[in-house]
Amino acid sequence: MKIYAERRQKFSQQLPTNSLVIIPGADEMLRNADTQYPFRQESNFYYLSGFAEPDSILVLRILPKKAEYILFVRPNNPTKEVWTGKRAGIDGARQQYGADTAYLISEFASKLQEWLPKTETIYYPFAVKPEFDRLLLAEANKTIFRDVNGILGEMRLIKSAAEIELMQKATDISAQAHIRGMQTCKPGMMEYKLAAEYEFVFTNGGCAAPAYPPIVAGGANACTLHYVDNNAELRAGELVLVDAGGEYEYYAADITRTYPVNGKFTSEQRAIYEIVLRAQQAVIKALRPGVSCRLPQEISTRVITEGLVDLGILTGTIDELIEKRAYFPFFMHGCSHWLGLDTHDAGVYKMNGQWRELAAGMVLTVEPGIYIRPESGADKRWNNIGVRIEDDVLITADGNKVLTQAVPSEIAEIEAIMA
Repeated sequence: MKIYAERRQKFSQQLPTNSLVIIPGADEMLRNADTQYPFRQESNFYYLSGFAEPDSILVLRILPKKAEYILFVRPNNPTKEVWTGKRAGIDGARQQYGADTAYLISEFASKLQEWLPKTETIYYPFAVKPEFDRLLLAEANKTIFRDVNGILGEMRLIKSAAEIELMQKATDISAQAHIRGMQTCKPGMMEYKLAAEYEFVFTNGGCAAPAYPPIVAGGANACTLHYVDNNAELRAGELVLVDAGGEYEYYAADITRTYPVNGKFTSEQRAIYEIVLRAQQAVIKALRPGVSCRLPQEISTRVITEGLVDLGILTGTIDELIEKRAYFPFFMHGCSHWLGLDTHDAGVYKMNGQWRELAAGMVLTVEPGIYIRPESGADKRWNNIGVRIEDDVLITADGNKVLTQAVPSEIAEIEAIMA
């Protein structure tokens, strides 16, 4: 629990005396009838506590001489524990998770009323649990509120060595899943069956779950950015785009590869793929401390626009096409996002209205793409080609490290694996 104590101390040192931090944990959610979705703790809560039970609240009281760490938890219940497993309870919250004080969840409202007279500021994540928002506002309507996500987001943005180790494990497992996908993919296979190959490797490798619902999109489905139906047949002569990553000890991998269902790229598929790969490689080459986090978008946009002009899909001068956003029907999403406890992780992209600079310890994705729908106006030979290539990149002191480099992305490598 040392790492969580260090995070709480670092966080608390940035807060004023007589402030109160309140972070509700995640709730269990019914899927249907009496069946629940798998529980996953809220990320900020977990980041500061390592406590992974539902019906819990984390509180930090910033007092003149110390920060008191308090957990509100479910009571021990021998009858329910027979069905759902041992609960930490009040004693476990203290002894196992380092809480200075612990109370039952039912005591929160009364303890809040006790603390409010001496509280000047409350740090809290609004718009996550509306019913909790209403409770807090009703009890503390004369107290100043601050968003807890600002400070925690900045902390989470810079990964520690321990976090990087967990992320490397997540990406290594996910890399093996993508390799297995390439090896097992064949015409006539259903998208969901290919997804199952990935999920087997995630689980077998130690990931609790996929970090997000896998996208397995064959043919025209690849031109739908967040396609998750995964219920179509994979056909020879088409590409399949697979966006899938595992979550290892709460840390996410996020990888996309696009490859031919029958193992061989057509000339048109190869031409589009090479543009996307060229854009990605140009972005990764440029990533280092001190450059703008907007640079991936700028570089990928230019390389993709140039490539579409070379193929005759766009016509005009590069600068004018970029200014008019003529590329947008073919490349309509961001090239990068932060990665960590969440797939789209905490941390702002702008500081004081300016794009922030990259710094050592940040982890971001690099994921350019080209998607050609029939309505795009391109020659029909390009129709329904969708390509995205995504890797996870750690910014280091002198450049960067591609955490997902074990997944092949060169055409020759992919075709060799699928042969």
